[in-house]
Amino acid sequence: MGMTLEEALARYPGADTFTFGDSRELCDRLLALVRAGRKVATCGDLRDYEAEGAALPVVGRRDISLNWDGTPALVIETLEVSVRRFRDVNADFALAEGEDATLAGWQAGHRGYFERNGGWDPEMLLVCERFRLVEDFG
Repeated sequence: MGMTLEEALARYPGADTFTFGDSRELCDRLLALVRAGRKVATCGDLRDYEAEGAALPVVGRRDISLNWDGTPALVIETLEVSVRRFRDVNADFALAEGEDATLAGWQAGHRGYFERNGGWDPEMLLVCERFRLVEDFG
């Protein structure tokens, strides 16, 4: 049995919690990429942060990534945050997300994700974050 969310929040005071992806399958795949050291970046739609009143990632903050069932999976520390348009995301950042072998693959996959989650536009603003794995709750 892993750590409870209450225990994880007590260990990392001030942490936000979040879930990768929009399905159990995608969540599991992205967590596995983080654990394998292949996923060291992520991005989200700025409008979602604003709509939910959620705090943007902050350099140095440690946040708890959840399994699809809401239990803590791992802790990441934010290393860099930038806001850029979808069309301005470069290959360096796209490949750091660990999901695709090319920028075109990243664009196709993320366009599909955003179309499923509120709409896509090449001018949409993304919160782009680089991070490191701090602790894996397994």
